[in-house]
Amino acid sequence: MASQIFDLPIAAVSLTDVDRQWFKSRVGVDHQSIPRDEAPCAQVAESADVLVIPDMATDECYKQSVLCKSGIRFYAGAPLITREGYGLGALCVLGTSPRETTPEELAALTDLAAMVMAQVELQHAFGRIDPISGLPNRTQFFDDISDFGQDETVDTHRLAVLIDLADTKQVDHLSRVLGPAEIDTGVREAACFLRAETGRRAAYHISATQFAFVAHDHVGEENYIRDVAAMLTRLEAASSFQFMMTPVAGIAPFGPGIDPADLLRAMGSAAQDARLQGVQVNVFSAKSDDKHRRSFRLLQDFDSALRSDGQLSLVFQPRVSLDTGQCVATEVLLRWLHPELGSISPGEFIPIIENSPHVRDMTSWVLDAALRQARLWKNQGLTVPMSVNISAANLEEEDFVDRIMVMLLRHGILPSLLELEVTESAIMKDAGAALKKLQALAEAGIALSIDDFGTGYSSLSYLQRLPTTVVKIDQSFIRNLGVGDRDENLVRSMIALSHDLGYRVVAEGVESAQAADTLMAMGCDEAQGYLFSKPLKVHALQQWFSSKTGRANVA
Repeated sequence: MASQIFDLPIAAVSLTDVDRQWFKSRVGVDHQSIPRDEAPCAQVAESADVLVIPDMATDECYKQSVLCKSGIRFYAGAPLITREGYGLGALCVLGTSPRETTPEELAALTDLAAMVMAQVELQHAFGRIDPISGLPNRTQFFDDISDFGQDETVDTHRLAVLIDLADTKQVDHLSRVLGPAEIDTGVREAACFLRAETGRRAAYHISATQFAFVAHDHVGEENYIRDVAAMLTRLEAASSFQFMMTPVAGIAPFGPGIDPADLLRAMGSAAQDARLQGVQVNVFSAKSDDKHRRSFRLLQDFDSALRSDGQLSLVFQPRVSLDTGQCVATEVLLRWLHPELGSISPGEFIPIIENSPHVRDMTSWVLDAALRQARLWKNQGLTVPMSVNISAANLEEEDFVDRIMVMLLRHGILPSLLELEVTESAIMKDAGAALKKLQALAEAGIALSIDDFGTGYSSLSYLQRLPTTVVKIDQSFIRNLGVGDRDENLVRSMIALSHDLGYRVVAEGVESAQAADTLMAMGCDEAQGYLFSKPLKVHALQQWFSSKTGRANVA
């Protein structure tokens, strides 16, 4: 309509940010954006007044601009002003020949600009502006990044920044104690701060307590990290909620063609890594991102592994008496052969599964497979006590004890032939509830052991009350035997303390005869490790049992 009123071939609606002008709707314009300092629409937005340039070729400000060099001679623009008085951009008409304007034309252009602004604000009311912060939201961020990604004239890379105000647990706790209105107040404070720091249209409110903005052109990454860290320090100091505010930032470089969702994910990943690493600012790392994506894939794929016949399997590591050399038990260990990724280290996938809903099914799968094998050995006249690791999440399951007893009954295995290993940390997560569950297991006749002893944070008062009969000293202590007196004294004290509390002591990770001799001299009862045997599949374990070391020593 503006083009028709002026009888000109070119009309456009432009929006301005920190350093560029973007053409959001245009007729006859090839440019998607131009530098802000060469954009008359930016001048219109700042002045909030109509601007007419009869001939760009004679105008000192714009005769060297991209528009003039592309053949534009005439310009007229009316500002797009919000109700709050912010200048967002301009409605402009352009021509390839110099010309003058009439008062009627300028009045019509001003009226059209008001109509455009009404439409813009209507769109914002339908999901472009966050109602709490008053900042553009994620939808607007995606649109603006898409505009950048489609601009073929831009060949430089930029830095996008995500600000995460506080840890999710902190926010949840504050909301629970003070109510969500207090969270909103903190968010509004942060929004005002970021608007002042980055400019009126530079900051976005992309989720409940997260904001984003794009750095200026040609910003050096190393220096900018320091600038963002300093900004976070000021943000925290200015907040009325310093007890809640622990802001971190994730920075992600991006260039033309970037997918907005991918950029936001990269920014979020960098911010999460910053919080995990205990630093204020972190730059997106493809290597770290690949690790997280792999973890997510393993979590997704584990469900099919549970239902597959060939992906999951068990191996068994013998545990021997240091006095007699007899095999007194085997520790059951889970292995995963992924159809595409190959063998997955248990040190990689088990922590992932233990912190997911799959932990219940994983433990059930291991117990069922182990007891099935115990039944096969029993049918062959071989009695092999076995230990199975359980997690803190298992101790929180209401039916955990009943499920185990049902499995024992189904496979015809005595409870005394099953030992459950649990770490100190798992017990202390909810010590009272764990103690009740462990007592129920012990009363059912199931043996219990404390795994990785010395690495957790249990108290002596709880160690005295636990119905466990075995402690397994973590291999990190055992491998340092012979290195120094301090390590030997520490292991000796752990063995003595455990014996004083009535525990049988197992040393994990024994790899040398010297370590075994030292442990036996200290009074350690049992050991497992590569000195005796690596974890073995069923067939290899049966061969081990049949060897001179094995069969005569099976309990």
